[in-house]
Amino acid sequence: MTGIIIQARMGSHRLPGKILMDFNGKTLLQHILDRLERAAGPVSIVIASSDQKQDDVVEIFCRKQGVCCFRGEEQNVLKRYYDCAVRYGFDTIIRMTGDNPFPDIEELDRLIAFHFKEKLDFSENFSTLPVGVGMEVISYSALKESLENASLPKHFEHPDEYILDHLTQYKHGTLSAAPEKSRTDVRLTVDTFQDYEKACYILKHAHTDHVTTLQAIELSDKYESGRK
Repeated sequence: MTGIIIQARMGSHRLPGKILMDFNGKTLLQHILDRLERAAGPVSIVIASSDQKQDDVVEIFCRKQGVCCFRGEEQNVLKRYYDCAVRYGFDTIIRMTGDNPFPDIEELDRLIAFHFKEKLDFSENFSTLPVGVGMEVISYSALKESLENASLPKHFEHPDEYILDHLTQYKHGTLSAAPEKSRTDVRLTVDTFQDYEKACYILKHAHTDHVTTLQAIELSDKYESGRK
């Protein structure tokens, strides 16, 4: 079974509570879930939060939205992903994060197809798209091996760090995007209050419920030029 695991917790250091902040009428998590409704393939969606008291509100949000919520270790994100995959029986894991309001679902569909066609352990398109737009796909076996062999502190901070440090051990691939989307200099993630303001600007001026990557890039450029 293929599952999308969205890591999301309230305890962000730079912008606490951002995942449930109002982004032009909807929370950040709601924007992500609404965009995922456009995914072509049958996938299960789980929001993986921490087991800390402050993330009770994330579980309440999930319950209201009818989406699965998994709660695990706050700091050991690798183990949180692994435990979540085990709980839901995922043999293929799509990693997304709760601070990216503009995931490109068209590119997600392409990435999933690419991953299975090439029979990969790890595939990604985040390195060819604006920051916060891409994703990665990890096989259960690669995730399990990562947890078993992880040794550095950074390996536990994200589910892909061990794999990235040992890429030659895995069958991996990068899916390129169209040139007009390949703006890796553009930030479309939300880490700071400035990122939040830009995301709200994009959502307000796009005049659509589904902002495309090209629209987000164009509006990001306008926002940044207006700040100069």
